[in-house]
Amino acid sequence: MKPGTSSLHLRQRILFGKAIAIGPGKAELLERIIDTGSISAASRQMGMSYRRAWLLVDTMNQCFSSPLIETAAGGSGGGGARITPLGERVLALYRQIEEKTATAVADELSELSAHLAPHPPVSPH
Repeated sequence: MKPGTSSLHLRQRILFGKAIAIGPGKAELLERIIDTGSISAASRQMGMSYRRAWLLVDTMNQCFSSPLIETAAGGSGGGGARITPLGERVLALYRQIEEKTATAVADELSELSAHLAPHPPVSPH
């Protein structure tokens, strides 16, 4: 994105049927699972419930030909989660899509930005 586009940004979601196979939140969740080795720790960092994080992981795992995240049950050795090689590839492809899209539409975003109100509206939530 070019300087001057201020708070304008794109958020891509890759749909598979009606399911979001991957989008910004799922990509962040994958990255945090890489960092923490845990769905629970990743969800806490993101301020979401473990159940919500698990549902996102489950959806991603169902959308692709093999799981993006593998889990191990807890116990004396502890549990955990890890991203699979396919998960790493999907995450890398998604980040490349984001970069290429931002570059492709930078001029249009810059022009659009010039037509925006001085301040963004306050969110109704």
